[in-house]
Amino acid sequence: MAETEHRSIAPVTGPGDRRRFTDSGIEVAPCYAAAGLPADLEARLGEPGAFPFTRGVHPGMYRERLWTIRQYAGYASARESNERYRYLLERGTTGLSMAFDLPTQLGLDSDDPRCLGEVGRTGVAIDCIEDMRTAFDGIPLDRVSTSMTINAPASVLLLLYELVGEEQGVPASALRGTVQNDILKEYIARGNFIYPPAGAIRLTTDLFAYCREHIPSWNTISISGYHFREKGASAVQEVAFTLSNGIAYVQAALDAGLEVDEFAPRLAFFFNAHNNVFQEVAKFRAARRMWAQIMTERFGARDERSLKLRFHTQTGGVTLTAQQPENNIVRVALQGFAAACGGTQSLHTNGFDEALALPSEHAARIAVRTQQIIAYESGVADTADPFAGSYYVEALTAEIESRATELISKIDELGGAVNAIDFIRAEIEESAFGYHERYRTGQDIVVGVNRFVEDDLQVPEIMRVDPASEREQVARLKAFKAGRDQELVAARLEQVRTAARTSANLLPVLRLALHDRCTLGEVCGAMRDVFGRYQPSN
Repeated sequence: MAETEHRSIAPVTGPGDRRRFTDSGIEVAPCYAAAGLPADLEARLGEPGAFPFTRGVHPGMYRERLWTIRQYAGYASARESNERYRYLLERGTTGLSMAFDLPTQLGLDSDDPRCLGEVGRTGVAIDCIEDMRTAFDGIPLDRVSTSMTINAPASVLLLLYELVGEEQGVPASALRGTVQNDILKEYIARGNFIYPPAGAIRLTTDLFAYCREHIPSWNTISISGYHFREKGASAVQEVAFTLSNGIAYVQAALDAGLEVDEFAPRLAFFFNAHNNVFQEVAKFRAARRMWAQIMTERFGARDERSLKLRFHTQTGGVTLTAQQPENNIVRVALQGFAAACGGTQSLHTNGFDEALALPSEHAARIAVRTQQIIAYESGVADTADPFAGSYYVEALTAEIESRATELISKIDELGGAVNAIDFIRAEIEESAFGYHERYRTGQDIVVGVNRFVEDDLQVPEIMRVDPASEREQVARLKAFKAGRDQELVAARLEQVRTAARTSANLLPVLRLALHDRCTLGEVCGAMRDVFGRYQPSN
């Protein structure tokens, strides 16, 4: 690959080359000076809490309100996940982040034969209202904000959460949290999709409209670059592809008849944090500035809240190593520090053992303490945008913005993110190959893996999901199904199919079906009967 061919991927030059590049191909100078600062630096910066929000979305940033310590968790059964949520809350987390197992993410019930061996493995199994009720037993939903990492069946999980809140006596208007609801990145980077884009994006915009009316404090989408980075994207690609997807969702909502300032204030984003602290800080700053400009110039948004790129950050799962896993504690601390310096609104720090298994309680506690040390001992919370004016960081911020803007223009030429899925996927694959080659040749050093290797491997005690939990979940689900009014269930599912054939908002019909004890797999299956199943092009 010629070095001039790609402005979002580092070249493969070999370990003998004395030049230094970020993973986005930005060559790093030996020293930076004032002459390298953008000529319009003052206009580019603005003030914290003011357009273009380069310096943060709130005037006082963390002096006024610390970021939410939101640890991603969930495994096995709803009961076991409830115990982990309580454990985290007792140790200082200030928000919950719900991880779902693969069957739930694919809109399948635990008793589906295709789910054998996967139930409760990568997150909690939620099949029905009883599971959601158990998951939040004793957790007051009017006092805890909850993020749910769910996409294709996002509307179903949100409605179950709303129903549980109602049972607790919590009005929907008091619920706070975020549902990921980002299906485009599933087509590109993860593969956990159900429906073709038309039906899937309809559900996304239906959820926007439903929340505006019923759950106004809920963030209706978390437009995710995290998974692009996990798949192998560079920092520039992460920004460009995430914002391109954001553009697609805004346009879809406008096409559905919503006004931009009716839904845009509740849009949220989700980014990765990797080890190059300076590039990561610059990435977050550039993304904020770019989104503010996109919303004003492209979409004519006037509500200041519509211009603010509010985001959650998770430290880089792909950066964790199974070799010398304790080294991951240091990596996670650097990544969390970068996210805080970059102005994140909430943060998940990974457990050091997650390259081996779901995080143990010991690793989860260290991850929470890592955030607390960053918050209360590093000084990062004392002032807004602490890297502002740094010759190096300002140069990186401007360069990331320039290169990401070029990439967004290419996607626009292809007709937008929905039409550019294959292009984006190919770009990420090329970047991932570059990562591998730079590691293979020793150009990029990974401590404990291709340098500073130990012969005596130490494997920590890891968490293991008891296989019995899957059998117990399936048994509970079968008992739940056996105790229902079967005729009512059949009628509610037919109502879902009928509504899917119209242009009416689907969520009220889905809510009624879930209230009357239809399962996640059943309502997703009813919609699949109408929308069809997505088939990747390759």
